[in-house]
Parts: sequence; structure tokens; C-alpha cells
Amino acid sequence: MKQFWHNLARTILNHRILSLVLLAILTIFMSIEASKVQLSYELAKILPKTDERFKLYESFKQRYGEDGAVMVIAAETDHMYDLNTFQHWYDLGEIIKNTGGIKDVISNANLPVLKKDEAAKKFVTDKILDKRPQTQAEVDAVREKIKNLPVYQDFIYNDAGNVHLMMVTFNQKTINDHSRIDIVKRIKKMALDFGNANQVKMHFSGMPFIRTEFTSQVTHELGLFLLLAIGVTSLILAIFFRSLKVVIFALIVVLIGIVSSLGIIVLFGFKITLLSGLIPPLIVVISIPNTIFLLNKYHEEYSLHGNKIQALSTSIEKVGQTLFLANLTTFVGFGVFAFTGSALLVEFGIVASINVMLIYLVSLVFIPIVFSYLPPPSAKNTAHLEAKRLTKVLTTINFWVNNHRGLIYAIIVLIVGTSVYGMTKIQAIGYIVDDLPRDNAIFTDLKFIEKNFKGVMPFEVNIDAYKPGRALTPQLLTKIKRMEKEFAKFPEFTKGLSLVTATKFIYQAYRGGNPKYFVLPGIDELNKLKEFNASLEGKQNSFNGFIDSTKRYTRVSFQMADVGTVRTNELIKILQPKIDSIFNYDAEAGIMHKIGDPEGYNAQITGNSVVYAWQNDYLQKNLVESTFQAIILICLIMALLFRSWKMVLISTLPSLIPLIITAGLMGFFGIALKPTTILIFSIAFGISSDGTIYFLTRYKDELLSKNRTIAQAVTETILNTGVSMFYTVVILFSGFFIFTASTFKGTQALGILISVTLLMAMICNLILLPAFLMTINKSDSRKKH
Repeated sequence: MKQFWHNLARTILNHRILSLVLLAILTIFMSIEASKVQLSYELAKILPKTDERFKLYESFKQRYGEDGAVMVIAAETDHMYDLNTFQHWYDLGEIIKNTGGIKDVISNANLPVLKKDEAAKKFVTDKILDKRPQTQAEVDAVREKIKNLPVYQDFIYNDAGNVHLMMVTFNQKTINDHSRIDIVKRIKKMALDFGNANQVKMHFSGMPFIRTEFTSQVTHELGLFLLLAIGVTSLILAIFFRSLKVVIFALIVVLIGIVSSLGIIVLFGFKITLLSGLIPPLIVVISIPNTIFLLNKYHEEYSLHGNKIQALSTSIEKVGQTLFLANLTTFVGFGVFAFTGSALLVEFGIVASINVMLIYLVSLVFIPIVFSYLPPPSAKNTAHLEAKRLTKVLTTINFWVNNHRGLIYAIIVLIVGTSVYGMTKIQAIGYIVDDLPRDNAIFTDLKFIEKNFKGVMPFEVNIDAYKPGRALTPQLLTKIKRMEKEFAKFPEFTKGLSLVTATKFIYQAYRGGNPKYFVLPGIDELNKLKEFNASLEGKQNSFNGFIDSTKRYTRVSFQMADVGTVRTNELIKILQPKIDSIFNYDAEAGIMHKIGDPEGYNAQITGNSVVYAWQNDYLQKNLVESTFQAIILICLIMALLFRSWKMVLISTLPSLIPLIITAGLMGFFGIALKPTTILIFSIAFGISSDGTIYFLTRYKDELLSKNRTIAQAVTETILNTGVSMFYTVVILFSGFFIFTASTFKGTQALGILISVTLLMAMICNLILLPAFLMTINKSDSRKKH
């Protein structure tokens, strides 16, 4: 193996021009590919395609369309029915409806109403207004009509009558397309213009709006993070190395990494998601340590003998192997996500892990070649190796390791014990908008609408009646009514919209519009309705999205508050058995029909908010598994490297303890366990292990190659490798800490927790790791190996 690295160093330095040409070709190719990169505007598909819940939701969307396709505009005013305000409200609805990409708009200015045509024996769907009202009397008449239509109460207006909704439904193509962003922005501007002109307070919500605002903010922040990462790392490099050349060529490596990450996304046929968009700034931070260790070794070697080429060759030989193992552990930390089965994590894992190794190769080739052409380092450039303050700190650490190991262990045990207690306080919960600050307009508007209308998050019940035409039977309508009564017991839900709602609406029209007849009629009355073509057919009917063309499938739609994944799962566990009992229990026979029995029904909970809860749970489970997989794989790497169970234990604990401390901090500070925070552990463990490898490989070299005692080897490793480790951690800490500039609390937590983890990992690698080495080899610590 030693000969391999020696030959590799010779090959790189003997074929410098060819190597640079090949790097240039790679960069140009990746740049061309990167120019083709596209953003993903679809909802993240986290559940695997084989998951039955995923299949149910996908079939539901194919049958009825996207359930999260409605943008909600809320007008808060006591003067909606003033002529001037109502005219402008009417105009707003008409303009939005004529906007490309919009399927429908419903408000109190264009509500569908049913009229009975006695002669033709049918119902006719009409609008509450034929045209823009011209008089106050017309507006007053509309207001009275709406009061007599119970179907729209708490759907279009609230109980107090001071909040009025406009429901904007996007067509299926637009909802997952880039054009959605422009349309949402235009609609928001038009609504705000209406509000300003009429002194009306406007609020916005609904999944299209929330998704668009999230995407816009995150896209803006990713660019900000990239610039901050480049700026911060450049500044720190300039301070450490005091050389503009180091900064420039380190940035070239970084830029190659950024371009390559985007190119890899395109080559694999992926699009940039909210998760994979984090890769470029991550690559900036992760790629810099390669440059630091190569240049530190180069400067160290050159200071010893003054031979530039020999110093560079030694850097490739000695540091190349160490960096390979360090990058391999980072590769594992990211790579485990590729085996989760979740498309979102698989894409992230593949791109990030490949790019980690690619940027390692670029650094190993590019940095030595470039510096082989540059003048040798001056005394000013190598001054960082003798930083007096840092040397003093490292000397103090060495003293403690040699003389106070018992106290070190006692402090570590106390910290770990406290952290384990903190871990017991961690809660696993996620909200659709929980990453937003409480004063963010998306959050405050959502809470406003939840207060007045309970919620806007889709919660659906999909019903399979097994036979065509069976979805319209009185028996099924009665069961749906019973189910809606069960849902009404829970304050999280709005009233259901279903065939029962449609039938009650029709029956009210059949009985002359009297609101007391907004009820589900008996079987005899239902049979009379059949004489009027009331089969809910035709594009003009507002309820045609609640039954399929064969009349075998139907749905019941509820909206719910953003109550969090824990409460959502509780509701599912409570309601699904009740639903099964309602739809499959035969009271006359006293039996429960099994799913698939044609005498029963298959009624299952699904919908956007439900799938979000399922996905959150799936991610948490898989990310925990991924963390353990990363730990096991990295332990195997350590076992192959050092061929000793003692060394595996020694190398694992300094990287594992920081994770325990981080988890404890999450518990104490109330940071919930969710996808953005669980992601921290496998990434941080992979990067933390880098420091362990840097230390142990140098220790091994000092012990064997230079024939030192264990105590001497530990001391030399602390004093020499400690400098590079310190510089690296400062870069990594600062690089990840930039994520605290985010407006999203999850991203802030990601930055803070990874930064803290890496800082604790450096402390463990510089203090605990050498203490372990001294203790386990206590009997040999004063004699040569």
C-alpha cells in the first residue's frame, strides 16, 4: 500500500500537464451538464413506490387530481357587502379565473346554486350572480341568498361573518410546474391591490401558496448560503495561511466541486430538491479540509529540507492516504442515505457521496500540481505552523493527556450522563410550517385561517364500493353521514365535503330552497330525487370531483389544522378503526366484513396532511437506521485500517460521544427530532470520524516509522496534527454555522447542531482519543512499540 501511494505521487507530479488537461476537460464537461440543471416543483416523494400508503395516495390523485391544489385568499372585513367592495371582490375573482393555469375560483360572488326545472325534471346549476352587480340591492340580495345556503357556512365565510374566502383551484399541470410560482405571485399581488384599494386585511394560505412561498424562500437562501460559505472559508484561509494564492486555488477546487455537484444531478436525471440544493454549500465546507491538510504537510516538509518537489511528493504520499480514509468516512455518512428507499434521500445520498470522493481526487491532483509551479512557501506562509497561542493550547492538552486522564474521563462521563438524560426529553414531531418563525406571514396567515375555518390541510377518506354504481346507493350515503358525525367530534376538522353534502344541497333545492331541508333525505325522498336528473353528472356540477365515472369510487374531503405529525397519527389511529366499523359492520348479520369482501367497502384515510405525517415517520425511522449503518460501516473501515478491536473502540467513541452530547442539547433546548435534525447525525458522524483518522494515521506513522514510544507518538501527533485539525474544525464550524442565517428553524438547527457536534468531535479527538491511547497501552507507554 505504501508503494501504491509513492507511485501515485510520482505519477501525479510527472504528468502535471496531462493531469491539468484532464481536470480542465472534466470541469468543462460538468459545467455543460450543470447548465442543464432544473429545479423540482413537485411535492417530495419520500415514501418508497412499493409502500401501500404511497400507492393509495397516488391512485387517489390519479382518480381525483391533486388534493392540495387550492390556494386560499381570506378577506378580513365587516364591509364585504358594501357595493364598491363587493364589485371589486367580484372583479378579482373574474380576473383570477381567467388567469392561465387556474381551473376554478369560488367565492361569495360566484357561488354555484341549484335550481329545480319542474318541466324538464332536472336540476340546473347556476351562479349566484349572472353578472357584476350594479346596485346595493343586488348585493343585499346575494347576502340573503347565501344566508339560506348552509352548505357554504364555515366554508366560504366564518360564523362572525367578517372573514370571506376565495378558493382558487389550480389545474393539475400547473400545480407541479414552474409556472405555479409566477401565478401565485400574480394572484397575491392582485389580492393585495384589492385589499389596499378597499382597506381590507388580506391573508393567504393553502398548499399551492405554502409550497410556492417555501420554494421561493429556500431558493433564495441556498444562493445566500453558497455565497456565505465561499466568503467565510476564503476569509479563514487567508487568515491562517496569509496567502492570496492559497485562497484562490482553494476556491478553484471549491468551484469545481460546486459545478460537479450540479453536473452529477443532471447526469443521474435528477432535479434540484430542497434537500439536494444544500449540497453545493456543503461541498464548499467539506472540500476545504483536503486543501488545508495537503498544504500544511507541504509546508511542514518544506520547512524540514527545503526541497519543494520532495515536499509535495511526501504530502501526496502521507496525506493522500489519510485524506482518502477521511473522505471515505464522509462518503459513508452521506452514502447511507442512498439505501433508504426514499427518492428524496436516495438522490441526496448519491450526489453528495460521489461528489465527496470526486472533490478529494481533484484536491489531491490539483493542489500539488499548482503549487509545484509556484514559488516555494515563504516564512510568512509557514508562520501558521508555529502559531504561539495555538501551540500553547496544544501543549496544555498534551500535559492533561499525560497527567490527568482520570479527570478527563470523569468530566466526559458527567457530560455524557447529563446528555443521556437530555436525550430522554427529545420529542419526535413535525409540522408542515413548523420551520418558520412565529412572525412569518405564512405562519400567521395559516393560524388566522385555522382560527376562523379550522384549517386548510387536506385530510381525505377514499372509499371503494367494489362495484360500479354502488357509490350512489342510500346505504353508502348513510354510512358516510355516520362517519362525518364521528369526524365532527374532533375540533381539528372542518365539515366534510362528500356525496352526502351534494345530496343535501340537491334536496334543499328540490324542496324549494328552504334551509331546513339541507339534510340527507330518507330512501323514499331519495327515490323521488332520481326522477330529477340528480345523478351528479356534468362538468357544471361542483361535486363532480367526489365520484369517479364508474360510480364505484368516492371520497370524503376534510380540511384540518396543522396539528403536527404526532396528533395526526393519533387521529388516524382513532378514526381508521371507527371507519372500518362503520363501513364493514353488518348489524343484521352481526359480522364484520373483511377488506375485499364485496359485501363491504374499503374506506381508507389518505390525503396531503396524512401522507406528510407518514413521510415524516418514515424519514425518522430510516434516518435513525442510516445513522447506525454509518456507524457500523465506519467501524468496519477502522477495523480494516488498524486490525484491532481496541482501535475500533478507541476510534469510534470520540466520534460517537459528540452525537450523544448533541442529542442531549436537543432535548434540553426543545429541538424536536424531525427529518432536518435527524439528518445531522449520520453526516456529523462521518465528518467527525475524519478527525479521528487524521489523528490515528499520524500516530501510527510516528509510532512505527519513527520508532517512538507511545507517549512520544501521542505528544508529536497532538502538537503537529492538532494544528491542521484546529484549522479544519474552524472552517467546518464556521461553514456549517452560516446555516443559522436561515429564516427556517430546521435549517438553523442543522447549522448549530452540526457545528457544535464538530467542535465537540475536535475536543474529543484531541483530548479523549490520545487519553484512550495512553490508557489502553498503559503498560507499554514508557517503552518502545
